Amino acid sequence: MKKYLKTDEWNIIEDSFHADYLRMSESIFSLGNGRFGQRGNFEEPYSSDCYRGSFVAGIPFLDNTRVGWWKNGYPHFHTRIPNAADWSHIGLRLIDEELDLAIWDVNSFRRCLNMKEGISYRDVEVTSPRGNRLSLHVEHITNMAHPNLCLIKYSVTSLSYSGKVSLVPLLDGNIADGTEYANEKIWNILRSGAAGDCSYLWTQTRREDAQICYAMTYQFYKNNKEPIANPIRIEKEKQVGFSVGTDVKPGDTVTIIKYISIVSSLHYERQDLIEEAVSQVREAKTIGWNALLQDHRQAWLDIWDEADVIIEGDPEAQQGIRYNIFQLYQTYRGDDPRLNIGPKGFTGEKYGGNTYWNTELCCVPFFLLSTPREIVKNLLIYRYNQLPKAIENAKKLGFSNGAALFPQVTNNGEECHSEWEITFEEIHRNNIIVYAIGQHATMTGSLEYVAKYGLEVMIAVSRFWSQRVSFSRPKQKYVILGVTGPNEYENNVDNNWYTNYSCTQCLKITLGYLEIIAKENPDEYARVRRITSFNQAEETERWKDIIARMYLPEDTEQGIFIQNDGYMDKELQSTGAIPEEERPINQHWSWDRILRSCYIKQSDVLLGLYLYYFDFDTDTTRRNFDFYEPMTVHESSLSPHIHSILAARIGEVEKAYELFMHTTRLDLDDYNNETDQGLHITSMPGSWLAIVRGFAGLQIHGGILSFSPVLPKKWSGYTFKVNYSGNTLHIRVAGKEIIFSLTAGNKLNIGVYQNVYELKQGSSLTVKMTE
Repeated sequence: MKKYLKTDEWNIIEDSFHADYLRMSESIFSLGNGRFGQRGNFEEPYSSDCYRGSFVAGIPFLDNTRVGWWKNGYPHFHTRIPNAADWSHIGLRLIDEELDLAIWDVNSFRRCLNMKEGISYRDVEVTSPRGNRLSLHVEHITNMAHPNLCLIKYSVTSLSYSGKVSLVPLLDGNIADGTEYANEKIWNILRSGAAGDCSYLWTQTRREDAQICYAMTYQFYKNNKEPIANPIRIEKEKQVGFSVGTDVKPGDTVTIIKYISIVSSLHYERQDLIEEAVSQVREAKTIGWNALLQDHRQAWLDIWDEADVIIEGDPEAQQGIRYNIFQLYQTYRGDDPRLNIGPKGFTGEKYGGNTYWNTELCCVPFFLLSTPREIVKNLLIYRYNQLPKAIENAKKLGFSNGAALFPQVTNNGEECHSEWEITFEEIHRNNIIVYAIGQHATMTGSLEYVAKYGLEVMIAVSRFWSQRVSFSRPKQKYVILGVTGPNEYENNVDNNWYTNYSCTQCLKITLGYLEIIAKENPDEYARVRRITSFNQAEETERWKDIIARMYLPEDTEQGIFIQNDGYMDKELQSTGAIPEEERPINQHWSWDRILRSCYIKQSDVLLGLYLYYFDFDTDTTRRNFDFYEPMTVHESSLSPHIHSILAARIGEVEKAYELFMHTTRLDLDDYNNETDQGLHITSMPGSWLAIVRGFAGLQIHGGILSFSPVLPKKWSGYTFKVNYSGNTLHIRVAGKEIIFSLTAGNKLNIGVYQNVYELKQGSSLTVKMTE
């Protein structure tokens, strides 16, 4: 772990310059607003090791699939969100020197990410190679209220220098791709230029006509007054902007406010992009820094009013969970069903900015419970709109009759993954989509989405399983052969328990909603049957037979479910047998050694016990947790929060806390030695879920929202809100009491430690905690 950041409940603070950790800091201090985002790079050039990254949502690059050995079913191309133009560039020049923190002496350094207001601050005092001393103050905002705007205030104070200071705001299209194919051309520059005090850069991805236009303008001040300046216009093919300067003496301060607009062909007609970008940035300048800043602050206050969690007595935990919520909301706005959430968000190029099943596992339950807005509906519509591609994907693999296999990795619905053991075999991903549809109906109390969209997806996925299973004559059971379960350190196995069990649950959910929609909305049911050519009698009979006769490997003597055939033949030992210098094993061991070991990358059997908790009693959960968790290395960001929730459920509160801190500070403390590549955005909601579903014990039984709170020793209390079926419930756990209040909605029945209470709007309920 790397612990060089200060602990503060609302701020991320780096109070000295850590050049060795610069790439990690660039990830940590990333900014975004759902439309675009950037790594936390310095505005001025930096000549030593760094990773400059800027990304615009929904603007993909069609890349070649590169594999050593081609297999039928691999995609010929895959899409990714590429590194875009650097819109934040501001150079600082003296008469014959240019600021570069890799070369200049850094006398003091402090940067702060204020999560409450969504502002990044940087204060630096430097000495140039010629002995000139300056201090810098930088404020950087990716505006949440105006989603096409980025604002930077860059101030320089002379401490010992007399002479000319020039500030150089640019739009820089000299883009270095951060992937292993850094020399491949991605962007075409369609046009660049300047008009008055505004410059623009119009770009297009090669192969696909996805376009972005950037525009910028500025305000320039000396000692808070606008001086007479004669800016130099910079107009190159890939770089446009201005150089504006003035003479200073010690004590003088010069400031430039850079206004940037970023518009794309996802939201505007291509022929209008320059006009839109230029007009929006000019309007921003007219509105001014202060008003735009206030709008941005208010947007963040509204988010925190909805989603904040208060942890009393543990500043590290408080900082961590707020950081995770902050980064998730910077990545996804929830207002556009064409967009999803990339595992790295706007913080790095790994995974290509594509969609994984992480969204349905972590982000969907977070948004369902944390906000009354229809964010999850848009995430589910994203999958629905890609159903034809999922059917096409399954057809490539030999499936028919409208069977669908949703891709492991995608941007537009086509599979982007090309490792056979994942692309063809990690098929459990299908089930989490159906699970998410069911969760949406349960949490919102509405069947509208299921009737209009979800039932088609459920039928298509169930058809996939109907064809994917095999019937074993020796076992007289249905089996699922040749799969990779959630534990990706086991490939090409037979009868992964989680895959088999979630298959049966998927079929059950589909059968249940077919019956409900047929009764509640017969017109929609008839429409879905017609467009899917659904043979109710024949298809549902087979699904029921699969459910009844699915093989689920278990060890009855130990009372546990077996992860997959052959797992118990391994040498079973805890992670304590791994030398510390060999962790994480995926960075030190050969793949062969990993596959032969008993070690588990992430929750597998335990994931099933987490998702389908209503089917398992506490003792069953405890036996499986005690068996599998000691062999789990948690080298997936999806792992620790699942284990934390289960540990809390079985009464292992301090173990739950340990795992909670792992998931909560995974990136801030760099648990897996990879924060420099970007953040783990799609698993960040896990820290919120670990509190709400773990420590607070939220479950749903018989339509009743139920709680069984516990309190870690280090905490004196915690507070959060949840939304359920049109109601907003405020919960505070403190000392020996739990206080519930209904802040929105008419009335709600809740369960607390097996008892049921009725809450009405404006009323509160206090319940004593059990030991």
